[in-house]
Amino acid sequence: MSEAEVISLSELQVGDRAEIVSVEAAGPIRKRLLEMGVRKGVTLEVERVAPLGDPVEVKLMGYHLSLRRAEGSGIKVKRL
Repeated sequence: MSEAEVISLSELQVGDRAEIVSVEAAGPIRKRLLEMGVRKGVTLEVERVAPLGDPVEVKLMGYHLSLRRAEGSGIKVKRL
């Protein structure tokens, strides 16, 4: 996999599907993301983006999750 294929979750647009490559967030945010199922290999789809771009709503593992752009930038994905 080349570096060009790996982007942050916050770069995805509405309707994009992606697979999580890594979770690079640190500290309590990382722990919370992992507890909510944001893990390597999980497929997600961007459902909505707020008018000013924050937060982003994604669907993964059968539920919806809203993330701030800062949190999304710590999640690396590859577009499907």
